[in-house]
Amino acid sequence: MPPIQNIEEGPDTIRILITTDNHVGYNENDLIRGDDGWKTFQEITYLAKTKDVDMILQSGDLFHVNKPSKKSIYHVMRSLRLNCLGDRPCELELLSDPSNLLDGGFNTVNYEDPNINVSVPVFAISGNHDDATGEGLLLPLDLLSVSGFINYFGKIPDNEKITVMPILLQKGKSKLALYGMNNVKDERLHRNFRDGEVTFLRPNVQTDQWFNLLALHQNHYQHSATSFLPESYLPSFLNFVLWGHEHECIPNPVYNPDTGFDTLQPGSSIATALSEGETAEKHVFILSIKEKEYSLEPIKLQTVRPFVMKEVSLMREGFVPGPASKNDISKFLVSEVEKLIEEANQQYRDSNPELFEDLEDDIQPEYPLPLVRLRVEYSGDYEVENARRFSNKFVGKIANVNDVLHCYKKKGNKYNQVSLIVLNDKKLGIDERDLAASVISKANIKDFLKDFLEESNMSIIPEEGIIDMTKKCIDQDDKQLISDYIENSIESSIKLLSKVDINFDDLEGDGDSRLAFKNVLNTFKREHDFKKLIDKEASKRLMPYNSKKSDELMEIDNEESGDTQAGKKTQTKARLSTRSTASKRKAAPKSSMAVDDHDDDSDHDAYQEDDSQVEVNEIDSEQDEEYEVPKKKQSTRKPTTKGTSRNLTSKTANGRNSKKTTESTCKRNVKKPQGSIIDDIMKLGR
Repeated sequence: MPPIQNIEEGPDTIRILITTDNHVGYNENDLIRGDDGWKTFQEITYLAKTKDVDMILQSGDLFHVNKPSKKSIYHVMRSLRLNCLGDRPCELELLSDPSNLLDGGFNTVNYEDPNINVSVPVFAISGNHDDATGEGLLLPLDLLSVSGFINYFGKIPDNEKITVMPILLQKGKSKLALYGMNNVKDERLHRNFRDGEVTFLRPNVQTDQWFNLLALHQNHYQHSATSFLPESYLPSFLNFVLWGHEHECIPNPVYNPDTGFDTLQPGSSIATALSEGETAEKHVFILSIKEKEYSLEPIKLQTVRPFVMKEVSLMREGFVPGPASKNDISKFLVSEVEKLIEEANQQYRDSNPELFEDLEDDIQPEYPLPLVRLRVEYSGDYEVENARRFSNKFVGKIANVNDVLHCYKKKGNKYNQVSLIVLNDKKLGIDERDLAASVISKANIKDFLKDFLEESNMSIIPEEGIIDMTKKCIDQDDKQLISDYIENSIESSIKLLSKVDINFDDLEGDGDSRLAFKNVLNTFKREHDFKKLIDKEASKRLMPYNSKKSDELMEIDNEESGDTQAGKKTQTKARLSTRSTASKRKAAPKSSMAVDDHDDDSDHDAYQEDDSQVEVNEIDSEQDEEYEVPKKKQSTRKPTTKGTSRNLTSKTANGRNSKKTTESTCKRNVKKPQGSIIDDIMKLGR
């Protein structure tokens, strides 16, 4: 459905400011470009305030990393507080139950919270840069959501069977069904759609009167056979698709005749890669919806740093190959960069004419340092000045002082499919980190890693797990993932080894080998039993280290085989006796327990499924226990009960409580046997 020319503001018009890929925090350690992301985001929220929109819709990658700095979080929260909080009433009426769509335990959109004055609500999904990691699978949007600044929606708790539910909003006669899908690995999502494992639910009340809008964050173009989402996979009842992740700004919606909906690719709000796709002007959009019709107004961003790019060929320019023309080539390249700088300044003057209208003749206008990229094709025997040394000539004139020049040579017959795909990715504006992940999947680095790990003959840590963690480490820019995986794998192996029951008489080898293996296995089992007993005592809220329990620990730790030397027995008893004496002086910890209760009330009248059945799964009430060990006094905290959340739609439950064991708490208060083999292996793992 093509947009109409203009829809006037009114009581029946829903006005939405559309933005995506803000990448706040990108290159924030750069003295020149470090603040570009948050400054542009502040401009976007200011536009929402001055343009009197009803809401902001953000389609992923608000932050550049999934662990943004305090500086990035501060500026985002500051912008939201300045421009999105206020006394102006929000005219959007929420018709659906948000308990399964919005997380955080508040079960409502932020503008209906009586404790917060929200004038412009923000609805946001997560992208591939700010996705969930770590314990609890939290992401930056969770922090903004629980603090009341945004409404984070579009979560996909089950990647195998995906159910997409809309948030139903109404203003006057206009009804909006807002769908959202967080970023999913493209290959997996492609397979899910192909196999029919994705279900979209539709409102079954006045179904044809809803304007259906979908916000997603996936590859829009085919980078490989399955690493993208074809538009033909999306349901045809949609009216408008907001496509995040691609950085090239295409300011006009594109109609798909096969599916019948329009697709808008807003592009990023700042340039994160010096590529051809980033040279287009950056915009945000105001989408005006009146019943089933819509209009789109592009707004050019003023705070975006100018970016110009040019490509030259030394052979086409007529230079003679060889070292004799090196100086002439350098002079030519310098002049080309100077022209690009002037072009960037002219672009800034044209975009901001009001800044130059009242300037006197003797006042020099101020320009932001532009981004300049000169691509030089020097196939042949040409000699080109070092790119870093060349870039230093423009310090104080450009923002990217380290990489203004990019020299490359054309490939011949060996210009394979991988290189072609990578080149296309660069032209589309894929940033360096996304490109690195793309190259890994296409250049088959997985095979190289697999061969290397097979030669290493690792027996405890799975090879496939190391390969997957390496991929995630690059995708998420999280160096801790691999070390955490190794540590968890070692702990899991120790638990399995402690349960092994072996007949040592059946083992091959000499007596010393069997004895050594037997001693190692017994040590594993003793330490495992020691931990189990400590956990058991903590769970019963008893004195864990009184004389009686110390005797029990002595009995466990003194279980030795008949082959163990007597001197080792004496050393073990002395060490454990010391631990027993010290433990008697410790106070008994008391526990405080928090319980999450989930009431499952399903409202099957609000939605109907689209072309397929959806499996209904109840949310199981799970109990989270935390044990808090006081330093001086015993805790008197009482059990507390968190707020309830309801599952009011026919979809796979999306609430998951993570059980916490008492093991991590007890570890801080109990000394393990000295010379622990577990500690030695953990050191090797780290």
